[in-house]
Amino acid sequence: MSEIDELQRRIMAAMERIGQGAEALQSAPPVVDTDAIEALRQALDEEKLVTAQLEERIKKLKAAHAAELAEATAQAAGPDPEKLADLDRELQRLRKANQQLRDSNAALREANEAGVGEPHLINSAMLAELEGLRAERAADVAEASAIMDQLVPLLENVRDLPDGEEV
Repeated sequence: MSEIDELQRRIMAAMERIGQGAEALQSAPPVVDTDAIEALRQALDEEKLVTAQLEERIKKLKAAHAAELAEATAQAAGPDPEKLADLDRELQRLRKANQQLRDSNAALREANEAGVGEPHLINSAMLAELEGLRAERAADVAEASAIMDQLVPLLENVRDLPDGEEV
């Protein structure tokens, strides 16, 4: 029996050593390739650098876009005073020409009622009508120019936007 007890003791000691080895394996750090870890760290650092550079570039682009948008908004906010003055001058010219036309036509009607056909009145009426048409055309051009001055900066900003981005 002593042999059985001895074998049992040895089996128990072996089982205890196996248990201790298993615990040691579980608590021990895994065996790793330090070169691979260093390469991964280096790649991670490079990616962090690229990401930081891209984020900085995005910030600059957003700032530039905001500045351009603010400039376009400022341009669109108010018309050019010189263009408004031109438009006002043309409208005043139109009003004056139309008043001359009314006066000439009234004088022409009076001459026709009196039975006196005055050629200079007919010429004067035609010249006044021609001046009215010219003034009307100039007023239209000035008005269109003022409108275009407001639209062009806005349209240029829309054209410069990337596809899919809205104003």
